[in-house]
Amino acid sequence: MSIIVNKKTKVVVQGITGQEGRFHTKQMVEYGTKVVAGVTPGKGGQNLDGIPIFNAVRGAVRETGANAAAIFVPPPFAADAIMEAAEAGIGLVVCLTEGIPTLDMITVHQYMKGKQTLLIGPNTAGIISPDKCKIGVMAGYIHKKGRVGVISRSGTLTYEVVDQLTKRGIGQSTCVGIGGDPIIGLNYLDLLEMFEKDKDTDAVVMIGEIGGRAEEDAAQYHSNHMKKPLVAFVAGVTAPPGRRMGHAGAIVSRGVGDAESKMRILKDAGITVVKNPAHIGETVAAVLGQ
Repeated sequence: MSIIVNKKTKVVVQGITGQEGRFHTKQMVEYGTKVVAGVTPGKGGQNLDGIPIFNAVRGAVRETGANAAAIFVPPPFAADAIMEAAEAGIGLVVCLTEGIPTLDMITVHQYMKGKQTLLIGPNTAGIISPDKCKIGVMAGYIHKKGRVGVISRSGTLTYEVVDQLTKRGIGQSTCVGIGGDPIIGLNYLDLLEMFEKDKDTDAVVMIGEIGGRAEEDAAQYHSNHMKKPLVAFVAGVTAPPGRRMGHAGAIVSRGVGDAESKMRILKDAGITVVKNPAHIGETVAAVLGQ
């Protein structure tokens, strides 16, 4: 089993004719993802390697039954693309676009209230359930089917963690990049709840970073609601206060959101905290008794 996506997931790629959309669509198809349609306004009726292209998401959904969307459109148009997918009844939207204006995402956040659509991202590497479905830019070949869930704000660290796990023979149930922007869709709490309920996930790895209160909220949730073990790492120990590091949301301000305090709170909640990312794989193996 997995969370959110599976072999039956049907994907429409918004921005399929752009350089990024075209390249990653091919990668997703090669991995086995069912990409059933693409959307580029003005190019309806064309196709990309046999994948039909539509002018709008609603038409793609009507003709192909697509229930998930991957967004590769430029930042000025990405917010509209997210809302278009939700309006068309898409159940899952994965927005890979980086650099979407925060004000645009505030609009999206308000629009999505009350909708049944799940949003991953923006500024995410995507989601993958090994051997089932990949939506995004994750390197499929390093993943292995298994029973450890992975949640991360960092795409690069996700690859590092997954590579360590796979080399130790520890597979993953689902890996989700939640994105590093200040305003995102699914967060740690949403995904921890899903993994806790997933009967085929035995443990979870959470990769955090400085800025905000997401990790602190996750610690409280784990303490109150989770029985499955959680291994966590927080990037940004050496980051100076007031300076953004990497992602737009990775900034420490007014003494809130620094790595040391996050790690302390996570540890106090009974979470296994790893200080060096190179040790995450061996720590997970120990937690699983391997």
